[in-house]
Amino acid sequence: MSPQRLFQTFILIVSLILSPFPGGRVHAQGLGALIIRNDLGGRIDIRAQEIARLRSEGRAVELRGEACVSSCTMYLGLDNVCVDPRTTFGFHGPSSYGKPMPPEYFDYWSKFLASYYKKPLSDWFLTTARFELHDIYNLRGSELIELGYRPCPI
Repeated sequence: MSPQRLFQTFILIVSLILSPFPGGRVHAQGLGALIIRNDLGGRIDIRAQEIARLRSEGRAVELRGEACVSSCTMYLGLDNVCVDPRTTFGFHGPSSYGKPMPPEYFDYWSKFLASYYKKPLSDWFLTTARFELHDIYNLRGSELIELGYRPCPI
């Protein structure tokens, strides 16, 4: 292989490894971990499907970056997840595109979200954070570590 072709192949491999996927996801191939950075959330049902896939693959997930907000926090339900102590995690209650849900749906989706959190975080979510629909309750990764979540290697 010519030096130029070798360099082009190297650049392609590096760009594939380092390029972010939608939602702030970066797959670190050397570690086999999915690194989540600056993920502002999305639909709960779609995130649940992704988490189920990651769980079945046994893939490690690292929550890093400035923020992990809304449905991003559902990754906390994985057994092999770690959190960066410097990352801000944002929690709020379920809504239908920003509008309140009927009580039975609100209760169902609140409990669904809480099922992705360890105690005492799940209890706090159900008694406090789920009732906030227009703002966000923020917790630092260091606070989640104090609640029993594993810190990511620095």
